[in-house]
Amino acid sequence: MKKIVVALITVVAFAGTAFAADVIDMKKGVKFTHKKHQELLKDCKKCHEKAPGKIEGLGKEWAHKTCKGCHETGKKGPATCKGCHP
Repeated sequence: MKKIVVALITVVAFAGTAFAADVIDMKKGVKFTHKKHQELLKDCKKCHEKAPGKIEGLGKEWAHKTCKGCHETGKKGPATCKGCHP
């Protein structure tokens, strides 16, 4: 019984990863590579603070602060207007 519970918890925990889109088309021509970010960050809570799923407060201000800030700090990914908005 314990093995079944552990297996169910594992399936539920990783279900979002299995069904996540490869590329998400966002506003203003931004293409977000979800799986690539998952592989690099390995911590969903860096973007999904509360839980997997939609990001609360996602919008221009959030993206410029969070995404651009992460790219600048990690020295990876675009950090200029044309880098994200081709």
